[in-house]
Amino acid sequence: MRKWRLRRGITALALALLALPAVPGTALAEPSYPFRDPHLPVDARVDDLLGRLTLDEKISWLHQYQPAVPRLGIGLFKTGTEALHGVAWSTDIDNNGAVVKARGTVFPQPVGMASTWNTDLVQRVGSAVGDEARGYHAQNPRVWGLNLWAPVVNLLRDPRWGRNEEGYSEDPMLTGAISTAYGSGMTGGDPDHLKSAPTLKHYLAYNNEVRRDVTSSNVPPRVLNEYDRAAFKPAIAADAATGMMAAYNLVNGRPATVDPDLDTVVRGWTDQSLMHVTDAWAPNNLVNSQKYYPTQAEANAAIIKAGLSSFITDDTNAQPTVTAIKQALASGLITERDIDARIRDILNIRFRLGEFDPGGGRYGSITPDVINSPQHQRLARQAAGEAMVLLKNSRQALPLDPARNRKVAVLGPLADTLYSDWYGGDLPYQVTALDGIRERLGAAASVDGLDGADRIALKDPATGRYVTATGTTDADPVAASGETASLAAQFDVVDWGQDVVTLRNAANGRYLGYNWGPFVTRDEQPNGWYVQQQFKLEPQADGTVVLRYVGYETKESWFAAEKYVTVGDDGALKLGASTPDDATHFSRELVSSGIDRAVAAARAADTAVLVVGSNPFINGREAHDRSSTALSAGQEALVKAVTTANPRTVLVLQTSYPVTINWEQEHVPAVVWTTHAGAETGHAIADVLFGDRNPSGRLTQTWYRSDRQLPPDLLEYDIITSGQTYLYSNAKPLYPFGHGLSYTRFRYGELRTAAQSVAADGTVRVSVDVTNVGARAGSEVVQLYTHQRTSRDRTPIQQLKAFERVELRPGQTRTVTLRVPAADLAHWDVTRSRWVVESSTYDLMVGASAGDIRARASVRVRGETIPARDLARPTRAENFDRYAGVRLVDETKVRGTAVGATEAGQWISFAGSALRPDARTFTAMVAKAGAGAGAIQVRLGSPTGRLLGTATVPSTGDDYRYVSTSAELARVAGNHDVYLVFDSALRLADFSIR
Repeated sequence: MRKWRLRRGITALALALLALPAVPGTALAEPSYPFRDPHLPVDARVDDLLGRLTLDEKISWLHQYQPAVPRLGIGLFKTGTEALHGVAWSTDIDNNGAVVKARGTVFPQPVGMASTWNTDLVQRVGSAVGDEARGYHAQNPRVWGLNLWAPVVNLLRDPRWGRNEEGYSEDPMLTGAISTAYGSGMTGGDPDHLKSAPTLKHYLAYNNEVRRDVTSSNVPPRVLNEYDRAAFKPAIAADAATGMMAAYNLVNGRPATVDPDLDTVVRGWTDQSLMHVTDAWAPNNLVNSQKYYPTQAEANAAIIKAGLSSFITDDTNAQPTVTAIKQALASGLITERDIDARIRDILNIRFRLGEFDPGGGRYGSITPDVINSPQHQRLARQAAGEAMVLLKNSRQALPLDPARNRKVAVLGPLADTLYSDWYGGDLPYQVTALDGIRERLGAAASVDGLDGADRIALKDPATGRYVTATGTTDADPVAASGETASLAAQFDVVDWGQDVVTLRNAANGRYLGYNWGPFVTRDEQPNGWYVQQQFKLEPQADGTVVLRYVGYETKESWFAAEKYVTVGDDGALKLGASTPDDATHFSRELVSSGIDRAVAAARAADTAVLVVGSNPFINGREAHDRSSTALSAGQEALVKAVTTANPRTVLVLQTSYPVTINWEQEHVPAVVWTTHAGAETGHAIADVLFGDRNPSGRLTQTWYRSDRQLPPDLLEYDIITSGQTYLYSNAKPLYPFGHGLSYTRFRYGELRTAAQSVAADGTVRVSVDVTNVGARAGSEVVQLYTHQRTSRDRTPIQQLKAFERVELRPGQTRTVTLRVPAADLAHWDVTRSRWVVESSTYDLMVGASAGDIRARASVRVRGETIPARDLARPTRAENFDRYAGVRLVDETKVRGTAVGATEAGQWISFAGSALRPDARTFTAMVAKAGAGAGAIQVRLGSPTGRLLGTATVPSTGDDYRYVSTSAELARVAGNHDVYLVFDSALRLADFSIR
């Protein structure tokens, strides 16, 4: 296909050049350049423009800010506008790279959008985002580029991941479907004419924030192929994305920034060109924190060789990147041909975006009028409504009857506020839960709002002075200067969990923050990269409290030891102590109890609506994982008190992730979950609570009962061995994957299969009748799961393979037909490094969630039987069946994965290996950086089973210097489980027994 396109392009280009007027002694007029002819194939136009660029110009385009080329009439092109759930922000090259926030339509956080299970809706959202990106681009193309960094496709493997809000699901199939829908909306659906150019983030196996640039994700081949790669492939294969952003982390010992997958595996998923980019500052990490290459020239050469085209580093300063690449060229590390390959990828995207077409191409006429248009506001309200999940509804507590609920108390820290997040734009307007409920009930109703926060005053006993706000600018330091506990000396305390609180001044409504000193009350909300509005009030034995500053920069190694607040001689607060003993001990005076006020309001109301949850800037976000899934103690205490005071309490959870709410599930009559869903959140909440919208959202993650149901280590990426996600976990969850209730009920009929057996290249087709047996119209998400009964390998307990949303009137029946290509039942065969559909009976389970299966059937698939391992062939060590202790590591800096042992007793095993009677020699490629010899024992049946022989591993002095070693083995024949047991730190790339 690519060769045919190239031949066609060369022919067209030649004809175009022949047609150009030859005017001796004159320069070619800009409009006549063949690359500006929209009638030529893209490849031909790319060839023409590439041939006109100088080497220096091409090198300069490898930085994020691709400079203008005035002699060709080409302007600046910038890669990267954040657009995760709406256009969010970009950076301004004309203002030292300052962040410029968007004020357009903000849709629900991605985990919320995915909770709609509505690909048509998500595609419409993506299209709206693409339109608004075009609108901003029309305003200022130097700030708002059309290469959008979204969606995030990393799987939500562990709900403690700080960036949970950015992803879609723990399931690769659902993630692929939603990301494809969002991406296709952003592109416009025509890969040859792009509305915008979405870039998938972050390849690959990236689910931890702590030390993310130096941690390595241990991903065995089955997890790599069946789980992590499987989430990224659909959008690329559907041409719904134009490239990847490489992740910060290492994968199996190699930095993802130089992952060879990007230029091999990923490009094999599509015939379109792809423009891959680094993450911010990641090129420098290769030399600095990761110490993977000794020089930036070597690092940049490796990035180019790995298939990445855009270096996102050094902010707006391209010079370090350019200098290093020129050094790499001079040293022979790369050639101009390597650079040309990367520039071709860039040009392909720029041409498809219409940059060089008259009027900007197909989408060049989109104007800023689309930004936050009424149409997009309506779409945002629909998306926010469909994203909401009804978790519990006992005794028909919901929907609320407007006629019977004329007095409503809307309570909790999120009752009358909306939060954006790091990858969300500024909200152009806000409809809070309180606003939405007031609007729904009208002026005649009584709707009161309280946040339930304790109001306190802090007094310095040494002076008798109160901590007091003096203004709202950087020049207004907070000081222990107040003679009385005036309003300016009062602060509302909100508990966000793990003892972290915010302190909002009662007089000016601004949050106490550090601002690198002095402390000020400047900010309307916690925000910024280093969220500096976080504190802990630590009780002391003498009855006082000390104020510990826990802004995010305190987690950095360079932050000073002084993290406790003291009062200076001038009364101003400062960080002056490293221990509580040396901190100022404040007396904490309770001005009013938030719970007492909330309880009084709840008792006086027909219904209490509690809105609690998370702050996206505090409870986990980029660079900061969560340490627990628990709801904050203060918010849980509020829920318990209000529910006890008024049994007609409805709980609205507004969080970016699953939360442990066991007490609430047992005692609160109705529980609804929503993400931070943008400006229309309050309308959506009111729509659902009062039944104007029948909730249809479904969970895309398992909600666990406690942290104990999760692995102790967030860095455990091997979901198969560790039993993670609904695919492999045997834990009984609080709410299962796919869970979500409705105000109506759905009955499922018998599950019918089109055939009792299918071939491996056939299609499994099932049908089920679904009937709305309730009194309201509603939408059901019919989910099809499969389970393979017999296999050589451990397979998922159940796995989502298809789904369909159906809207049904009361009494209506629809036949839902779901199709699954038998090829989708394949798993990765580690014995032959390829996909395999095994002959087996497959259970087919259809229902309302992974925990609510309504009908079952089975089908026999005529596939193949995985043969016994033939260890006489060279066998990659990474293709083990089981392991203990070892890590997967980079075989070389360029490619390949080896097994790395770190201490004695670690092992790998190869099940069902056919050993020939004459197999007497074990041969292996090994490396050992440390001094002294090591050894690999070959055993049968277990790590302590029969010893067949021991191979000596000599010191090679380098992890990447491999030598061959061998050992004579005792005679054995037949099928056995072979164990390789290591006695020390060493590496094994491959081996054979013959």
